Amino acid sequence: MKAIWNGQTIAESNDTVVVENNHYFPVESVKADYLTNSPTHTTCPWKGVASYYSLNVDGRSNPDAAWYYPDPKPAASQIKGRIAFWKGVSVVD
Repeated sequence: MKAIWNGQTIAESNDTVVVENNHYFPVESVKADYLTNSPTHTTCPWKGVASYYSLNVDGRSNPDAAWYYPDPKPAASQIKGRIAFWKGVSVVD
């Protein structure tokens, strides 16, 4: 799987975990140079508290386009250490 935004591959891995139709990529498969920490946090009743990254690629920014669960609840333990994408990021096979 690949996560692509603004013409660049943000993440690529054969080892994604799909939860609620979102592919969670291993953190080591994501190009950290494109990520900027965001102050945004949201809460999911069964996954826990999500943190966000904004994408910055070739001078364009996509706020809060990636998220992860630093300490997911037990029901979502399979996504610990993984990052998912939305807001126009294409995830393709």
